[in-house]
Amino acid sequence: MSSGGGSSPGEVGRDAARPGGLIEAAGAGAMAAGGDIIGSSTHVGDVYRAAPLPRPEDVDPPPRVPPALPLHTATFVGRDEKLAELEDALEAPGGAVVQAVHGLGGVGKSALAAQWAHRHADEHDLTWWITADSAAGVTAGLADLAGMLVPEMTRGAPAAVGLEDRADWARRWLAAHTGWLVVLDNVTHPADVAELVTGAPGGRFLITSRLREGWYDLVPALIELDVLSASEAEELLARILTTGRPADLTGAAELCAELGHLPLAVKQAGAYMRQTHLSPVAYLELLRAEPAVMYDQAARGADGERTIARIWRLTLDHLAADGSLAGDVLRVLAWWAPEGIPRGLLAPLGGAAELATALGDLSAYNMINLDADTVTVHRLVQAVARTPDPRPVQDDGDPHRRPDDIDRARSQATDLLNQAIPTTVEDPAQWPTWQILAPHVTALVDRTGPDTDTIAMARVLSGTACFLLGQGALNRAITYFRRALAGRERMLGGDHRDTLESRSNLASAYQAAGDLGRAIPLFEAALTDCERTLDNDHPDVLMFRNNLALAYQVAGDLRRAVPLYRRILDDCERLLGLDHHRSLTYRNNLASAYEAAGDVGRAVRLYEVTLADRRRVLGDDHPDTLASRNNLAHAYVVAGDAGRAISLLEAALADCERVLGDDHPDTLGSRNNLAHAYVVAGDAGRAIPLFEATVTDRGRVLGDDHPDTLVSRNNLAAAYEAAGDLGRAVRLYKSTLADRERVWGDDHPDTLVSRNNLANAYVRAGNLGRALPLFQQALADSERVLGADHPSTERVRTNLEAARRMVGSGIPGARSARTAGGRRRPRPGR
Repeated sequence: MSSGGGSSPGEVGRDAARPGGLIEAAGAGAMAAGGDIIGSSTHVGDVYRAAPLPRPEDVDPPPRVPPALPLHTATFVGRDEKLAELEDALEAPGGAVVQAVHGLGGVGKSALAAQWAHRHADEHDLTWWITADSAAGVTAGLADLAGMLVPEMTRGAPAAVGLEDRADWARRWLAAHTGWLVVLDNVTHPADVAELVTGAPGGRFLITSRLREGWYDLVPALIELDVLSASEAEELLARILTTGRPADLTGAAELCAELGHLPLAVKQAGAYMRQTHLSPVAYLELLRAEPAVMYDQAARGADGERTIARIWRLTLDHLAADGSLAGDVLRVLAWWAPEGIPRGLLAPLGGAAELATALGDLSAYNMINLDADTVTVHRLVQAVARTPDPRPVQDDGDPHRRPDDIDRARSQATDLLNQAIPTTVEDPAQWPTWQILAPHVTALVDRTGPDTDTIAMARVLSGTACFLLGQGALNRAITYFRRALAGRERMLGGDHRDTLESRSNLASAYQAAGDLGRAIPLFEAALTDCERTLDNDHPDVLMFRNNLALAYQVAGDLRRAVPLYRRILDDCERLLGLDHHRSLTYRNNLASAYEAAGDVGRAVRLYEVTLADRRRVLGDDHPDTLASRNNLAHAYVVAGDAGRAISLLEAALADCERVLGDDHPDTLGSRNNLAHAYVVAGDAGRAIPLFEATVTDRGRVLGDDHPDTLVSRNNLAAAYEAAGDLGRAVRLYKSTLADRERVWGDDHPDTLVSRNNLANAYVRAGNLGRALPLFQQALADSERVLGADHPSTERVRTNLEAARRMVGSGIPGARSARTAGGRRRPRPGR
């Protein structure tokens, strides 16, 4: 290495110290220290005399110097695609080549950069690593580079050449040379490295940063680093745990998923498990029991500042120093689902500009992903952000995770959902909003306990449960209704109007699930409480009576349902008038009960009156009027007048399509009913294409598991059966039964219907060996669930007896009673 001062390579000229004399500086800009200086930190013995600094362009990189990089770790896994991106970006020979890798803190940016640099060290004359998290860090890293190139600069204490001068010399050296690689790790502000990068065009800079913004002047394209894949995260954990010894990996996949496949989190957990000899299952239990401790817990020998909690705390420190709303926003986001968070949901938190700035700040530091409409947050960022740090701030507690702030954020997250949910679940136009918000309600429910529920939370739970009930998600609906009821009983008391509504709603969910043993007593108790707290003529009392009458009808107890419907209708007409919409609804429901009781003549007459009144009061195009036309047509089918039914249904379908649109649920129901009427009239050729289209459309609009979609599949199977295509009928009945068992459970009334219908199809196909056991199971389940006298139970019993007679007589197959979906059901009060 040329020193530029006449000394041989690698040497610095020096004279022996002379007692009591002076050490003269040699050359311009050199430094001198007198021998009589007391307390000087000058080296005793050999005193180095400063020599003139060599010119940077005259100093060559030292040969055979190993790359100045972090230790090459054996736990690096995956990232082949990102390494290939770096290969492509940094392969250009000569000229300034700059590439930046950005991502969430802990995602493995530094590890990726180190891996690439190690692989390509032989291709560079010099490889240097600078921790560039501040301007001072950049200066220190450059000064160290200068000291490595010209050791004379750092000899003596204090060093012969000051820090800033050494850093400036290193900048000039980089500008004058080619063939080098400098890694600028963890850059916080692009401005800290901008001058360095633009002033040294002859080598390669590889930059890592949590920031995704601010690079457009320096870097042509960014490489975004995401979390590991599930298999890569599990491989990383296995390497840590099994190096040099066996380890129990049970539960590794679940743990890695809980950690969001974030490399630093997996390493942090793995090191702790290795130290404490915990299995992944045991660590996960500890993490869930004491998250505040575990997110900030490093194993011995590890860097205590490199835990996920500490790293993200530094990011929020930066943002808080600028007065950003980012911390408040992040704590609220932590309570919702990690993906698809509508930006508009956050609007009440602040002014439009203030909120946009906060989201932009969080996105810039990769704490969230942001687009024009939605926000996405890593699930582990959420978990840490909503986990309170019990330590006071003065005892190194995290100022961004104070318990009071997190409690406030939970309440805000609840209130924001309460403000955003639609006011009705009846309007299909509101369903997309419900579908967007439902996952965030689910996340909030899963992440909070009933003891923290507020009035707002009870309303969110109740409204979402009503939507889920209509979509066929019965288990979640019941869970939410139960929690809403418990919260309202605790906060409002048992007699409050909202509490009574919750009790009735829970009963409706039990009824939909086929659990009439719980539904009816709950309806009866709700009605009793309502009658006790309100006047008997109060409209809400009528509504609660209607709900109970509907439950009796579903249970097949028409002896109680019909008189109760009559009383409700008489009271409603007396209190609200003949033309009130509730009177019209209750009249429709009484007609439905007559039809279910077999009194089809009376049902038809009442349906006809109701239709006429609805046309007069509501108009021909009102949805209730269209529903009345469908219900009357279904009654005509039951009465054996398929011709009148088909004419009415064809007109009703045309009006539904015109008024409501092709995809409205009522239009799809009308199409299903018309196809059913074609089957009854013996016109399977027209029924099958219409049923097939309805199954497809209901699956697309409502979902494959929605109750209405499963009804249409059952009816399509019946149409195949009617057309003599028993092979397709049996296959579709079987798949529908399997799906109903999966979605509804073995004891749901619709599941029992499917079991009966499949057995019928086996009878028609001459396969009595399969039909008889299925009928026997269907009958036993129907008697247990519905009761021995329920109409559905009686149909199954009739079919079983007929099948047994066929076995005795040797008849190969005969037609049995089936159940097929048809009209719009009677309407509950809520």
